[in-house]
Amino acid sequence: MSVDIQTVKKVASLARIAISDDDAQRLAPELSNILGWIEQLGEVDTSSVQPMTAVIPNTLRLRDDVVTDGGVRDDVLANAPQAEHGFFAVPKVIE
Repeated sequence: MSVDIQTVKKVASLARIAISDDDAQRLAPELSNILGWIEQLGEVDTSSVQPMTAVIPNTLRLRDDVVTDGGVRDDVLANAPQAEHGFFAVPKVIE
């Protein structure tokens, strides 16, 4: 697949990236090469490869899922500019 300068400018516009005409000319062949590599990867037979999420085996350490209040409310509220009745006090934003 060949990427032209207009396509580069369109993609840059969609990504909200400002690029000059010189940059667009320079990027067009690079993006074409990247798409060529992707097409080449699509030709590889992966039918015998099992899907995986990582290349090394990962196991998660599990803990009991217990709901607690954290036990540090007073420590957290000590950092608040203003606290009332055990909660953060903030200015009213809706009139």
